[in-house]
Amino acid sequence: MPDPSSWLHQATATAEGGHVRTEDGGLSTALASPLAAHCTGLRPEQLLAAAFASCLHHAAVEAAGEITNEAHTVQVRAEAKLKRDDDGRYRADVHASISSAGLSRQQLADLVEHADRLWPFSSGDNSRHRLTVTPAENGRH
Repeated sequence: MPDPSSWLHQATATAEGGHVRTEDGGLSTALASPLAAHCTGLRPEQLLAAAFASCLHHAAVEAAGEITNEAHTVQVRAEAKLKRDDDGRYRADVHASISSAGLSRQQLADLVEHADRLWPFSSGDNSRHRLTVTPAENGRH
């Protein structure tokens, strides 16, 4: 484990009483419970999809900067699904696609590969989540 002072960024979030918020106030929203159908707010799979899309977008923009000057056109779409294993543990399946205007198929494939390797949760991680990152079809979502 790296020295805590060497971490690049840090954030704190608290979930309680049907609400989640980040310490800095950047995110504050109601939460729905997968165990209570009557609750309103974001569901866990929505939060996972948003988190993966956000992180992969950051990585894809960083990767695109090495390939093209069109990094501002990068778009990431993430779909997250949750299920319960026979032992009761949750498992996540996330599929993300990355697109960027004006890139050749090879450039887009290079961008996807580079972006996928940047984050600690990548397609190569075989833990209890599965992440698949692919180029978007037809250049956009």
